[in-house]
Amino acid sequence: MTSRNEKVVMSYLCKVCTGKKTHLVSPHDIALNSSKKAVLSVAEIDEIMTSLSLENYIDFVVSDSKNGYYYCVTLKKKGQTFLEDAKRQRKTLGLLVLRSMFLATVSFVFGLILKAIFK
Repeated sequence: MTSRNEKVVMSYLCKVCTGKKTHLVSPHDIALNSSKKAVLSVAEIDEIMTSLSLENYIDFVVSDSKNGYYYCVTLKKKGQTFLEDAKRQRKTLGLLVLRSMFLATVSFVFGLILKAIFK
């Protein structure tokens, strides 16, 4: 998953589609619910849905109706674990930053001690 917009759309789909069931989602619903994080056009949503399908996150079929078209979306195994994987990545990044800050502090203190000894 490369773009921020893909992550926004995928997190919305994970919230809407639970389990292995198929859900109808309109591109306008996706645009409205992701408008706080990103502004997406219907054409961009079409590209993102195709990209997510190629990356094995979702299966979708376009369904026409009187009010426009809808996506029949089913999450694949990789899509079902998307939120947990994202949470795990954030936790790992946070621990990496904390470890780096700790090592920088220890290095600074060690440098001060060596400077005091060899002055």
